[in-house]
Amino acid sequence: MTRPKRLGWEVSVDEIGYERDEYDAMNPLYVIWERADGSHGGSMRLLPTVGAIMVNDHFGHLTDGVRIESPLIWECTRFCLAPSEDRRADGRTAAALMLAGGEVMRGFGIKHYVGVFDARMVRIYRAIGSSPTLMGSEGQGRDKISVGLWEFTDDARAKVAARAGLSPAISELWFDRAFGSTQRQAKIA
Repeated sequence: MTRPKRLGWEVSVDEIGYERDEYDAMNPLYVIWERADGSHGGSMRLLPTVGAIMVNDHFGHLTDGVRIESPLIWECTRFCLAPSEDRRADGRTAAALMLAGGEVMRGFGIKHYVGVFDARMVRIYRAIGSSPTLMGSEGQGRDKISVGLWEFTDDARAKVAARAGLSPAISELWFDRAFGSTQRQAKIA
């Protein structure tokens, strides 16, 4: 186990520097932002809640023991931005990840994401334009952690796209290139 410097959480890192856990063995979907030079700019992991997820396995006390299980709700974890000196670029990257995640919701017919986050993320989500509905919290100040539920309304999509400096048409193109436009048409039918 190592302790990442930025958040101080204990995680397993392999010999080549990859951070993996048992949920990576479940074939999750990763949304990845690649910088112009090809390096990692940010990423997040998505898993259907019909299988094992972190919220149910480790944070059920924050939902009063209510299990989150639905094919229409996926868990979002490992929301991560690569270190950068440019805070403005970081904000655009975070918004672009959320926009892409929203496109996954739209394309696969997902209604909500559920996730665990710390206190500093509340301000970031608000600035991006997509804040969760709180389901439960523990702790105080900077040590507060919460479970939240996100939906991706047309209004949130417009706000997040504007924050990312991208058009919603671009996020549709990303999805269609990754999964094919037939996936979206099948969901609509």
